[in-house]
Amino acid sequence: MIFVKSILIGFFTLYASISVAQTTPTVAAASDLKFALEEIAANYKADKGQDVKLVFGSSGVLWQQVKNGAPFSLLMSADEAYIDDLSKNGLTVDGGSLYAIGRIVLLQKKGGPIKLGIDKESLANAIQAAKKIAIANPDHAPYGRAAKEYLTNMGVWDLAQPKLVYGENISQATMFALTGSADFAISALSLASSPQIQTQSTSVSIPDKLHKPLKQKMALIKNGASSAKDFYLYLQEPKSQQVMVRYGFVTP
Repeated sequence: MIFVKSILIGFFTLYASISVAQTTPTVAAASDLKFALEEIAANYKADKGQDVKLVFGSSGVLWQQVKNGAPFSLLMSADEAYIDDLSKNGLTVDGGSLYAIGRIVLLQKKGGPIKLGIDKESLANAIQAAKKIAIANPDHAPYGRAAKEYLTNMGVWDLAQPKLVYGENISQATMFALTGSADFAISALSLASSPQIQTQSTSVSIPDKLHKPLKQKMALIKNGASSAKDFYLYLQEPKSQQVMVRYGFVTP
């Protein structure tokens, strides 16, 4: 009886160890990745039989949450500076890796009356015709900073500023335009390229020379689920990179 009891204890101890090792990792990702990453995660499930939990938000907010001890296993930032800071402070496994360069677009709800164009005159006319213009909050969202740089470099920041409404992240700013809460938004090409948003909107790509490159970096977080490493490597495989390119990202 004691022998059987010992076997059972050993079995459950082993089972518990396996369960911990296979804990579903939580991936914290910039909001511009929503549709691309959901597709990659579905591919990962089909190819590897493993799940990942996805949490989306602005890179600055997710960065702060990691610093405050949030139980994330992998952070995919839209700004490499956030990863570099976490690495410098010893919160990541290593220096991480560049996984994509993002792009921005002008986007409005399909059938919207404003004519969107990338030249200064067209942009100024669109701003004057609009009541509200949505961008992500530049204080903590890299796509918001890129939008501000674009408007500044085009010489229309002062014209646009009184009409700006800020989304907590790029997904929320995009939704402001799609729901009519804003006349148009400066959104992410990765969101505008998704079938879900393409059917609801029209967009115009903004030349990348008009803002600093959106270098997007990811890193494994120290003490995260060990199973996150497999997904981290999967993200760098050609199949995943092809998904990223289809959503408008430039890959390393």
